[in-house]
Amino acid sequence: MSPSEQYSDRLARRTKSLVRLDRLDGRVGSARLVLAAAFLALAWACTEHRASPAWLFVPASLFIAVVLYHQRIRSLQSLARRAVVFYRAGLERMRGQRLDGGASGDEFNDEHHVYGADLDLFGRRSLYERLCTARTPMGAGTLARWLLAPAALQTIRERQTCVGELRARIDLREDLAILGEPQRIAVSANTLEKWAAAPSELSRGWLGIAAILLVAAGAATAGIWAIWGLAFPFLAVLVVDASLTYAFRTHVHAAVSGVEHAYEDLQLFSALLRRIEAEPFDAPPLRALKEELSSHSLTASTTLSKLATLVNFVEARRNPFLAPLMLPLMYTIHSALAAERWRRRHGHVVQSWLNVLGNIEALESIAAYSFERPADPFPEFLDGSAAFIAAGLGHPLIPLQACVRNDVDISGETRVLLVSGSNMSGKSTLLRSVGINTVLAMAGAPVCAARLRLTPLQVGASIRVNDSLYAGSSRFYAEITRLRQLFEPATLPLLFLLDELLQGTHSTDRRIGAQGVIRTLIKRGAIGLVSTHDLALTDGIKLEPGALKNVHFQDELLGGELKFDFKLRDGIVTKSNGIELMRAIGLEV
Repeated sequence: MSPSEQYSDRLARRTKSLVRLDRLDGRVGSARLVLAAAFLALAWACTEHRASPAWLFVPASLFIAVVLYHQRIRSLQSLARRAVVFYRAGLERMRGQRLDGGASGDEFNDEHHVYGADLDLFGRRSLYERLCTARTPMGAGTLARWLLAPAALQTIRERQTCVGELRARIDLREDLAILGEPQRIAVSANTLEKWAAAPSELSRGWLGIAAILLVAAGAATAGIWAIWGLAFPFLAVLVVDASLTYAFRTHVHAAVSGVEHAYEDLQLFSALLRRIEAEPFDAPPLRALKEELSSHSLTASTTLSKLATLVNFVEARRNPFLAPLMLPLMYTIHSALAAERWRRRHGHVVQSWLNVLGNIEALESIAAYSFERPADPFPEFLDGSAAFIAAGLGHPLIPLQACVRNDVDISGETRVLLVSGSNMSGKSTLLRSVGINTVLAMAGAPVCAARLRLTPLQVGASIRVNDSLYAGSSRFYAEITRLRQLFEPATLPLLFLLDELLQGTHSTDRRIGAQGVIRTLIKRGAIGLVSTHDLALTDGIKLEPGALKNVHFQDELLGGELKFDFKLRDGIVTKSNGIELMRAIGLEV
């Protein structure tokens, strides 16, 4: 079956299961009411007719069993409901529809990044929203970092190997999407890592012994009070308990503040890691990641589950029903000491566990994208001078049925493509297509092309640069500031994407400046595309013969309306329809 057929089949089965569970939920709820009524009726009979109270055991036992069964049903309901949402979202992605509640990645958006805003990496209708299926801040952050910076070639090939193996593992992706209670984890990696790596706040060896002795003393003096009526010894122990608890209140808070309210998040961490631990992997990079999930012969999921239990005990100190027992049991100090023991034993490996989870979620996001776009191949990497050679290149955010594909070749003698054409003809879309596919390639993902061959490249773009009233900068100043970023040293050759270069200044300055920028970039070994309306731009660049190639998009004005085919052609555009279009809409020109 095709990916969409597989998703549709699974969606139908999960929907059918959810309908069955909804019916069962209603029936079990009715059974609970019946058993509760039976218990009350028997209780009345025992009171009024002196029936044996032992009869109450039957409805009470049945009621407890039904309640436990009902909890199980509701848990399965929740999983089935999330699975339905999971497959519906997958089908929407493949249809190019907008996702409701998808991760926009706005927190990773940096308007000063050298290509992030220009290529729509983050925000609504962005590449990140299309890719990200992560539930944890670790996975979301890892995927964002992969998109914002090119990886080394060896790392790219390892990611491609991992994605190739994970692509068909729909069950694993479904489980990682629906496990646990919270839909998304709130606690960040920084919070948990900072707590795990912090120095011990309760390192005094005598404190644990003193806490145990005080509990024993409290129990003994409580017995004395109960037997002989002497309350003073017990009260004296409580005073000592209170004094010790007060003296160490700051240290106790510091010992648990990083994870104090993270019980559900830690439980979900544990569930996700347990699922990863149970999955057999063949790819060496995936096996290496899985091997990192252990500490002192315990699996990461088991260890984090124990921490979640400790955190639950820590939070219980706020329970008003347990307040009378807090001091006699030295509950606060004992729970903090238990958390400290866990931190000393396992805290040093928490960061590696979170990194593994982040990497797996990022790989799964790309694997889902690869599965849902089976025609998209992995790019092929070349040696030698900078090159970008694409056949059937498209934009991954344009629906497949509407996507017009073009061939782009910047290699050999050709160092820059000068793209001309009218507004809306496809110039900016072509630049973004080249850029976003290079970002995908350098992140280890498949690309939207029939075939893409390229050398490792660093993208730099000036496509969506605007003035800023807040910063007090004009569009021209913002653009030349971005251009200065393109000249900063980089470890990889630059792929520059310049849309209407220096359009915010005088035409003569613009032409001279643009020619100088392009000439200097080419001399530094960069390649790229420049879109323009200024057909005189090619005069005076003074490049080597064949280094600049003119290409263009055409349009037709039919019945007062511009028609575009978005197909890239060789040469300079030979006509302009601007005046005719202005007249067509009623402007007197």
